[in-house]
Amino acid sequence: MQLGKFTDFGLRVMLHLAVVHPQKLSVQKIATTFNLSDHHLAKVCSTLVKAGLIRSERGRNGGLRLSKPPEETTLGEITRVLTQNTALVECDSVGDCSCLILPVCSLYQPLKKAQNAFFEELDKTSLALACGKNSGLHKLLSLSEQNHTSRP
Repeated sequence: MQLGKFTDFGLRVMLHLAVVHPQKLSVQKIATTFNLSDHHLAKVCSTLVKAGLIRSERGRNGGLRLSKPPEETTLGEITRVLTQNTALVECDSVGDCSCLILPVCSLYQPLKKAQNAFFEELDKTSLALACGKNSGLHKLLSLSEQNHTSRP
C-alpha cells in the first residue's frame, strides 16, 4: 500500500505541530519548512481541521495547532482521515464494482485483511511517540526554522 502525497504532507503537518505543541504554526511556515506549496498544504490542513485533528485560528496571532495532545492522536487516525479510507481495489468501494471476476474472486479478503493490519499497526503509534525526544525530529525542525529565518 502506497500513501499519496496528500497523506504524506498531512502526516508532516501533524508531526511538526506535535513537536511545537501547544504552540501554533502558520501554513506558510510549515510549507517553507518542508519546501511545499502553501496552496496545496492549505488544502491538506483544511481536511485536518474538518476532521477535528487540528484547530485553525485566524488573525494576527492565528495559526494551526493540534486539537488534542500528541499522546491522544494516532498515526492510524490521521492516515484514515487523509486517505479517506481509500479502497485498495474497486470491489471494496461503494458497491458498483464492474469487475468480471467479482463472483468468484479470492483477492478481496486477503487485501482487506492486509489493509486492516496496516491501520492497526499505525493505531499503535501516537504522534508523541512518532516525534519522540530521541528521534532527532525536534532538532531538524529547529534547524530548518533557523535556516529559513536567517535568509535575507
